[in-house]
Amino acid sequence: MKLSQYLLALLCPIILLSSCKKSDDEISTDTKSSFTLEFEHQVNGASLALNTATYKNAKGEDFKINVFKYYVSNVKLSKADGTTYLIPESYFLVDESKAASKLITVNNVPTGDYTKIEYTIGVDNARNFAGAQTGALDPINGMFWTWNSGYIFVKLEGTSPQSTAAGNALTFHIGGVIDPNNTIRTYSTEINSANPLRIRVDSKPDMHFIVNAASLFTGTTDVSFATLNFTMGGANSVIVANNYTKGLFRLDHIHN
Repeated sequence: MKLSQYLLALLCPIILLSSCKKSDDEISTDTKSSFTLEFEHQVNGASLALNTATYKNAKGEDFKINVFKYYVSNVKLSKADGTTYLIPESYFLVDESKAASKLITVNNVPTGDYTKIEYTIGVDNARNFAGAQTGALDPINGMFWTWNSGYIFVKLEGTSPQSTAAGNALTFHIGGVIDPNNTIRTYSTEINSANPLRIRVDSKPDMHFIVNAASLFTGTTDVSFATLNFTMGGANSVIVANNYTKGLFRLDHIHN
């Protein structure tokens, strides 16, 4: 056998193998992968430190935060062509006191380039009337009103010298799904098409969100703790929910 024929015989299997190997960037209709939702808690740009740090609201009043947690649910991804994927059973409880809760891995998502994400801040209407449940929706998490048969969507507790409540307490338990006191809100944001959420079999991206706890107290209405320092549903919860609808979440960046 000539040398050229021998080399060709060696190269052919390599060429065939290379041509059969899938590109890391290949998208198939039947492949799935995962991505991560990462939530970084801040107060007007400063890192949130429970029980210790002092912050100021829009009225210039000092306050501390002892508890900060909320639900993110019904996560939906959209592509540039308008097709969407609603992640089934996506109910997540994010709690500043539990670091692991701020890094959520979402599995079994169809591969593709996604240019929008949206989710409910809280728990949808149907689940509110389904009674106590398990997992993130388990009442043991302290986010369920047994007396009101519904979920607390956002919970912030702390103190402020301006609060007239006992112990200068701040108690903001935002929930309720019945008009006129419906506090279910939706967050959505477009993703830069130049850097979409690129979900691939060999690539599991991370979406990093900044979450501003101070947005509960400003936006539509600047809250003074001297007059509003306690709410568990009702009209005052609507005021707070309207505030954080636009300012609670901000997509900071994506690691693809």
